Amino acid sequence: MDTIRTVDVVIRGRVQGVGYRYWTSREAERRGLNGHVRNRADGGVEARFSGASEAVAAMLDACRLGPAGAAVTSVEAIDAADPPDAGFRILRD
Repeated sequence: MDTIRTVDVVIRGRVQGVGYRYWTSREAERRGLNGHVRNRADGGVEARFSGASEAVAAMLDACRLGPAGAAVTSVEAIDAADPPDAGFRILRD
């Protein structure tokens, strides 16, 4: 059985105005992850992913590429203690 991992992530680069949040939601749901994603005032995107550690690692790798039109310059992930509620949501900015 895989260990559950929860991470808080900040993605920077050209990640707003390119469908990054919607892409993130689809990719997270495809991997069976719980959490959320939202735009940040500083032009970045922040997310929380929780699920099987291998699925979280794969999601972090995917975030480094993002959707077509994105130009990711950094993905910073910090392990978090509290897992989110079930499901994956796009939060308001």
